[in-house]
Amino acid sequence: MNPVAVDGVAIDEHAIAAEMQLHPAASLEDAWTEAARALVIRRLLLTEAERAGIEPDPLEEDEGPEEATIRTLLAERIAVPAPDEATCRAHWDTHRDRWQSPVVYEAAHILFAAAPEDATVRAQTKQAAAETLAILAAHPDRFAALARARSDCPSGAQGGLLGQQRRGDLVAEIETFVMALEPGQICPVPIATRYGYHVLRLDRRADGAPLPYDAVAAAVRQDLMARAWQRATAAYLCALAGRVRIEGVTL
Repeated sequence: MNPVAVDGVAIDEHAIAAEMQLHPAASLEDAWTEAARALVIRRLLLTEAERAGIEPDPLEEDEGPEEATIRTLLAERIAVPAPDEATCRAHWDTHRDRWQSPVVYEAAHILFAAAPEDATVRAQTKQAAAETLAILAAHPDRFAALARARSDCPSGAQGGLLGQQRRGDLVAEIETFVMALEPGQICPVPIATRYGYHVLRLDRRADGAPLPYDAVAAAVRQDLMARAWQRATAAYLCALAGRVRIEGVTL
């Protein structure tokens, strides 16, 4: 990896390695680059705060002095005006698909548990799930009984019922099939997750519906302000970066 420095002062490689856990990426090199970039930005902001004489004033007990300093600096330097009503309504009208009631569904599953790293057990549980699906293909009414007898999830005691869920409550692999199945349908294949293999049945689903502007006006205004804040912060960082020599990464 290339050495990283700001105005000739190196960013410690151990610090970059520690920061990498906060920046998951497709490759080690990408994670390193994102972590190095984050530390360069942190250095720019702390240097500017020191130049401006900003003292940390933590809002919470777990907010460190550097975080408090950066927050105070950005609060002083980044001002975002609230959008007017016409702008908010136009934004809502253009992105109505973003302002919807949540998808709510009810499903049941039979879990055959297996840790991700245990290939032998995962192969066995996949086979057990496939055998259970074969039984359910002929006798779908036996789902609850099979869940009570075979499921490794506590929900098995309730016939596999998971109760009412909102989209985002369960793991993505399960919800991909929840959104594809018809109510009453049993997924024709075992679903692999980090917990093992699942036999899934969708019982009911209420898809999201567009919400009226009055119901989401505050959220729309907050979304616009967040976007404006991000743009203003990016411009501010570019201005700070233009004053120094950065080596090893680009902003």
